[in-house]
Amino acid sequence: MERVTPIPAELVARATVSYDALQTVGETVYWIERRSDGDVLVGWTAVDGPRDVLPEGIHVASRVHEYGGGAYLATERDIWFCHAEDQRIYHVRDNGAPVPVTPPPTSSAALRYADLRLLPGADMLVCVRERHEGPTARDVHNELVVLPADGSAEPRVIASDDDFYMSPEPSPDGSWLAWISWNAPLMPWDGSCLWLADIAPDGALTDVQLVAGGDDESVCQPQWSPDGTLHLVSDRSGWWNLYTWHDDRLNPVITGEFEVAAAPWEFGYRTYAFQSDQIVATVQRGPRHHLMTRHPDGSLEPVPLPYTSIKPYLAVTGRRLALIGSGPTKLPTVVLTDGDGSTHELTDPGLDLDPSSLSQPEPFTFPTRDGREAYGLYYPPTNGGDQSPPLLVRAHPGPTANWPMRLDLHAQYFTSRGVAIADVDYRGSTGYGRAYRLQLRHRWGESDVTDCADAALHLVSEGRTDPGRAMIWGASAGGYTVLRALTMNCTFAAGIARSAIIDPMTWGSVAPKFQAHHADLLHRDYPHGTGEPEIGSRCSLLLIHGDEDDVTSLEQVQAFAQRMRHASCLITIHGAGHALRKPSDIQRVLSLELEHLRSGKVINRS
Repeated sequence: MERVTPIPAELVARATVSYDALQTVGETVYWIERRSDGDVLVGWTAVDGPRDVLPEGIHVASRVHEYGGGAYLATERDIWFCHAEDQRIYHVRDNGAPVPVTPPPTSSAALRYADLRLLPGADMLVCVRERHEGPTARDVHNELVVLPADGSAEPRVIASDDDFYMSPEPSPDGSWLAWISWNAPLMPWDGSCLWLADIAPDGALTDVQLVAGGDDESVCQPQWSPDGTLHLVSDRSGWWNLYTWHDDRLNPVITGEFEVAAAPWEFGYRTYAFQSDQIVATVQRGPRHHLMTRHPDGSLEPVPLPYTSIKPYLAVTGRRLALIGSGPTKLPTVVLTDGDGSTHELTDPGLDLDPSSLSQPEPFTFPTRDGREAYGLYYPPTNGGDQSPPLLVRAHPGPTANWPMRLDLHAQYFTSRGVAIADVDYRGSTGYGRAYRLQLRHRWGESDVTDCADAALHLVSEGRTDPGRAMIWGASAGGYTVLRALTMNCTFAAGIARSAIIDPMTWGSVAPKFQAHHADLLHRDYPHGTGEPEIGSRCSLLLIHGDEDDVTSLEQVQAFAQRMRHASCLITIHGAGHALRKPSDIQRVLSLELEHLRSGKVINRS
């Protein structure tokens, strides 16, 4: 094992590969491997190990909602996938050449697809389609479509009355179709509906009925068990728990004060799976995940695993379960596990760091100034040279998300240089139930900001950081938290905002349709002006933004940086999108962030 301190930016930049979207077919495990040059479909077998499934240069990604997911479907002989370049669906049979099965759009990426499913016995695909007929969110239309699996006819719309669709799930006998829909300004984690209908061999829907959901209930992840019972996740209890639908009512299956789902930012999440007569599920409480088995008698049994974070993809292969697991000293890896907790890792992240050289995250709870509680992870510095170290508070993106308990090399980069890290799950974060998740309604830019400040003040009161050397970092929605924090209070001396939202209300006019109304429920209308932050000269701000960001507007950031030029510096990353993918960009940005904090005399140059 390698002991490296301080951790160099080059080492952080090397760890750019990530894994998502697990599927299994027989004994083959598939996943999407996100590399610096694009997303690649990988298949693993015990004989061959991992191999790229498609010809070199073909990348698999859906751009529905811009966040994508659900970009491929594998069967014994066939693979259908969304081509990252033109967004058409392609078909591959028996490792042959990819053939398009959807028509070319009239303009680039104007027709996008996700959540591909095969209708049993009908040789038809059903999926989500997103049509772009112009430059604004009003010109984008989401719908469910069916099409011949061989592309012999164009897709035909079968549902289009709602604003958004997700998770079309045919029953095993092909007679029913379940799906999720919702309408703006709600997001799917605010309120959504599960529908059920008879589906004819040609895809036509009849006898549509509402199974669960509404404006005050979030439902997601419908799945059919092998015996044809419909399962779903609902937060009607206050937590995302698992239910069945039978005799026109919901019956609890896996319930408790924990989450059996993640906020559906992407298509294709599956946090529970059917294994023989059992159900295996990922459950989350706070930053930590566990694997749980539900036995036929209804009893729940934890599966011992060396992972504290499990991505929202579970898939069964024979008697084993495939998952993507990680821990405080371990990067995410694709894993096969037996019911007894034994594991076989299928991927190698390429880093073998000595765990003793890494900072171990410590969950903490802190009081907020209005008498409530919020949560976070504290990473102590690893050099031990400063009894009262500087503190970097990090606000997660989303804002409906959370900080997972897994190896975070960005955090380790700073802790290895004597900086403490506090990752704050401010009110509005996931993993703590529906009530906590909704506490950011009409309070975005306020509760998240004061929670970040209160986390810092709590750590100061415990003697774990220097009150005069607190900084704040955030990306996307977390970037807006940074800007508001530097505006609202005197806790932070410096800030760093990546891909920041500048003003939620004006951002909605240029945001993807999926998020165009996101701010309507979260943001308070300001009586004077738009709510765009005003940063005083006491603070220093570093803005970092990609010039190909499709989620947050570079033009708005440029205008803000010009207006705040007395206190801010904007670095534009050529060719970068909403997140950094190229190792050279990651290495450069880390060095810029470190230099920014040093130049503000917040951390030492040692």
